[in-house]
Amino acid sequence: MATAPATPLLDEQICFALYSASRALTSHYRELLAPLGITYPQYLVMLVLWEEGSVSVSHLGDRLHLDSGTLSPLLRRLETAGLLTRARSTADERVVEVVPTAEGGRIRELATSIPAGVCAATGLAPEAIRLLQQQITAIADSVRSAP
Repeated sequence: MATAPATPLLDEQICFALYSASRALTSHYRELLAPLGITYPQYLVMLVLWEEGSVSVSHLGDRLHLDSGTLSPLLRRLETAGLLTRARSTADERVVEVVPTAEGGRIRELATSIPAGVCAATGLAPEAIRLLQQQITAIADSVRSAP
């Protein structure tokens, strides 16, 4: 007689480990970002702008793996806060360009301590964090390309 397969245990699921870690890290980011007046998703948008300068909305969505329905309200709030501007491209009116403002640049300087604060909270050495980040990125890429 065949036995029923064992029910998967929550603590053995990679999805739960990643979910739990993500929630903990995002909560810590929330505390670190509060003095800047931005949320974690807004911080991610600003990171791309600080790295690349002017970018199209579609490029921003690609970098952050966000659809326009999620990205548009984020951009609207950041624009209202005076951290970025949005304008139609002069080369192609279908393209909306996003550019950090001077105020957006100012908070970049205030945000420089955030990665060290997160690193310290993990209890991991920077090299271990880099390796973990590479492994998690590989997992995400693999899952995105899975049939």
